[in-house]
Amino acid sequence: MPIVSLSRIIAYWADRQPDRVALDHEGDQVSWHELELRTNRLARAYAELGVKENDFVTIALPNGIEFFEACIATWKLGATPQPVSSRLPKFERDQIIELGKPSLVVGVGADEYAPTPSLVEGYQPDAGLSDHALPEKTALSFKAMTSGGSTGRPKLIVSRTPAQWDTELEYLQIPLQGAMLVPGPLYHNGPFSWAMVALFRGCTVAVTTRFDAERTLSLIEALNIDIVYMVPTMMRRIWALPEDVRTRYDVSSLKTLWHLAAPCPAWLKQAYIDWLGPEVIWELYGGTEGQGTTIIQGTDWLNHKGSVGQPVEGCEIKIVGEDGETLPPGEVGEVFLRPLTGQGTTYYYLGAEAKAIEGGWESLGDMGWMDEDGFLYLSDRLSDMIVVGGANIYPAEVEAALDAFPGVRSSAVIGLPDEDMGAHLHAIIDVPKGSLDEDALKAHLAERLVRYKIPKSIEVVTEPLRDDAGKSRRKALREARLTPA
Repeated sequence: MPIVSLSRIIAYWADRQPDRVALDHEGDQVSWHELELRTNRLARAYAELGVKENDFVTIALPNGIEFFEACIATWKLGATPQPVSSRLPKFERDQIIELGKPSLVVGVGADEYAPTPSLVEGYQPDAGLSDHALPEKTALSFKAMTSGGSTGRPKLIVSRTPAQWDTELEYLQIPLQGAMLVPGPLYHNGPFSWAMVALFRGCTVAVTTRFDAERTLSLIEALNIDIVYMVPTMMRRIWALPEDVRTRYDVSSLKTLWHLAAPCPAWLKQAYIDWLGPEVIWELYGGTEGQGTTIIQGTDWLNHKGSVGQPVEGCEIKIVGEDGETLPPGEVGEVFLRPLTGQGTTYYYLGAEAKAIEGGWESLGDMGWMDEDGFLYLSDRLSDMIVVGGANIYPAEVEAALDAFPGVRSSAVIGLPDEDMGAHLHAIIDVPKGSLDEDALKAHLAERLVRYKIPKSIEVVTEPLRDDAGKSRRKALREARLTPA
């Protein structure tokens, strides 16, 4: 098998298709040959700043070619990219920097983390640096993704997959030397993984600055896209286009549409199956940690409507009852996953401790059941994590920011139904005085939280939101707001 170090993978494809487009960002394109030379020079610049093998490089760049080049240059030094949102408030980014201790931060102010060097967005390495190949080095981890935490502080999920790839490995239906469109934010694990694996497979990878429904369809047509990554919110927005707009574009090149990261309403999935064909629609369920994954194609979904699929090779899944017993098919319990290689073989945390039950089984916090054929169905969330438009948000993070505002005694953040985003954040704030300056609060939150973590609605109360043991009553608070008066 042609396993190639990620320090060599761009060169591998540049030798085979030098003039083909490697990356497309809204019409800005770079060929494989250009990408190889540019990232060689950039890697040397990073090395001069002190990046070494198995270091982290924090990358706070928006979607674009520069984001890819920063990751590739990092891999070329045998180091690990650690992406964060370019719009992350400094307060939150500081916590991640403290946790990961990177040797370089890209996309921030020039001296923001001195003595750790940092580079501004748009940085260009010295033209005098060589663009020749560098020595081969392979990081122990090919990515370190950021996640929220139930404690209110972020954590890093560090992959145990080394920075190398089998270029001929059939993976996620990504075609060899095809064309992939990723309209989601690259600092999230899903868009990052699909985009990078497509690159490792020699695909042209197209990204957009932000998602736009009609623009997505026009790119599928213009670039003859084979495969696209989406979350259900994107699918809803495309479906909400006037039919004459949606059908104006030729999307017949599309062989695979992946959707994941949030529950997809059955009606929406059926609509896409009817539109594009059941063989095109694929769904994945799993976490950044990679303990286990299920996959389902539309053809199987039609016979197992509502399912998120069967476990893939290399993992196992079981349903556990309240007393820790394994439940039979058809009974609802908590969903537990385990890699066949054992707990902790796919990832490790920085800033948190993994939680598992006996045997190394871990949960993503979902309730569900399995049918007689081994297909998994999700029924509800057991954990407090809220999924908004495909992004995972831990209430404790938002509550910590709310509680730091003067006059707030306590707070609770819950998810309420949202037709577009699946859920939206609703903040219930305990203010003994009964009044709150919402403009000042929003300014306070904007300094501490990335925009999608700021509550969409705010409710002020004057009674305590925690029980005598100090525990938040989020479930009861949510149920009370979903029950008609």
